[in-house]
Amino acid sequence: MPTTFGVTDLFAGPGGLGEGFSSLLVDQQHNPFSIGISVEKDAAAHKTLRLRAFLRAFRAEHGKLPAEFINFHAGVVGEPDWALVGNGAWDHASREARQLELGTTAASEAIDEAVAGLQKFDDTILIGGPPCQAYSLVGRARANGKRDYVPEQDERHYLFREYIRVLERLRPSAFVMENVKGMLSSKVESRLVFEMLMEDLSSLGTRHGHIYELFAVRVENGNAKLRQATKPSDFVVKAEEFGVPQRRHRVIIIGIRADLASHASAASIPISEKHRTVQDAIANLGRIRSGISDSGDSFERWSNYVLDSAELLTSSTDVALQQVLRDLIDEFQRGLPLARSSAKLPSGYGKSNDELLRWLERPELLSIAQHGTRGHMASDLGRYLFAAVFGKVHGYSPKASEFPEVLRPNHRNWDTGIFADRFRVQLASEASTTVTSHISKDGHYFIHPDPAQCRSLTVREAARLQTFPDDYLFMGNRTQQYVQVGNAVPPFLARQIAHLVYASLTSTNS
Repeated sequence: MPTTFGVTDLFAGPGGLGEGFSSLLVDQQHNPFSIGISVEKDAAAHKTLRLRAFLRAFRAEHGKLPAEFINFHAGVVGEPDWALVGNGAWDHASREARQLELGTTAASEAIDEAVAGLQKFDDTILIGGPPCQAYSLVGRARANGKRDYVPEQDERHYLFREYIRVLERLRPSAFVMENVKGMLSSKVESRLVFEMLMEDLSSLGTRHGHIYELFAVRVENGNAKLRQATKPSDFVVKAEEFGVPQRRHRVIIIGIRADLASHASAASIPISEKHRTVQDAIANLGRIRSGISDSGDSFERWSNYVLDSAELLTSSTDVALQQVLRDLIDEFQRGLPLARSSAKLPSGYGKSNDELLRWLERPELLSIAQHGTRGHMASDLGRYLFAAVFGKVHGYSPKASEFPEVLRPNHRNWDTGIFADRFRVQLASEASTTVTSHISKDGHYFIHPDPAQCRSLTVREAARLQTFPDDYLFMGNRTQQYVQVGNAVPPFLARQIAHLVYASLTSTNS
């Protein structure tokens, strides 16, 4: 009988890491990982997490997505009562995806109950990771030896302590901890936070006779393997090396329980190492325009602003840009109006042989969701236009010093270098820069590469760069959706990490 692992997902966010684990298929049919409980305190992210858990449970029972979800996704109907759509699946999802704040009594009791329920599986896995700040606080108190520091009065202290408590309580066969790259250099009282973290992880479970061997993920000759790290930077995983269309570098620590670790280094899996670009991920989505946030919005007013900016730039930029701008002016003058959103499925949707598109596109869907733009200040449209044209011509995003005088904002810090990358275009022919939650504040760092659209990325485009499938709906308002996308682990990467963990635990090199 195939081995099945029950998964506990802490700090789950909208579920990117869990999506990767739950979507892995071995021998094209067996899913070795089943989410037992996922915990997230943010209300909007939890709604996303629970809906996804419901869809997994419904599909497992019926072999397809519910028609009510397909219509809701398409905007044909409002959100239905999911309990009426599939009562059993909704009950399952409500038990699995929990809105809890780690460190509270309620959360500890819920997790302990879920851990007890995981005994039905062959073994368990723990995924997720506490914010770096939580560990920094613990380390600071420990290093300083402050007598007036009371951990019980600081909720962030509980985040890391609860993670350790669950590890000790669960004693999983493996754990996967993901964190920001900055934690490698973060210090508390002259001591590296990462160093303290590794000490605590290495000593886990000694009272029970179970210690963990800690591994880094290495890419060698088109395969991913687990290797002992010789330096902290070995734990940095570059998402673009795994076929993700984004330069996202994160610390990923994989712990394998000592009694299972003897074959871990022998495991090897092929990875999706093809260099992926922004164009690969989003080029087939509908062309749309931005809006004007500081005055009445219409296509006519918007196009007039863009045309005025283009004509102004033809006389104040280098010759190489001028021809592109003139072509753009011609396109605007003869082209059809662009809408603020597009739900139309691309031609040939769901039929591609391309591995990334096969992952992103879901043939059951009737439309593309969450592909709508936000408004921008009229004064920023010219800057978006210039950045996109510059990137198209020169192959890199312009620095502040390269913007023409007519586009310089009235800001005293513009020339200091602080805002050198204030307006950044994502280049079509390269992997994107790191998608972060900052995209929720403004789109200046995430400008679409097509000058004619003159806008920042939509939620769906950001989600595709993060490799969330098109049927992954993010709940909450648009700002909350952007935050969820930016904070997540790319599921396409997570699935490959899951495969490597499975291979390491079962000596299956497939």
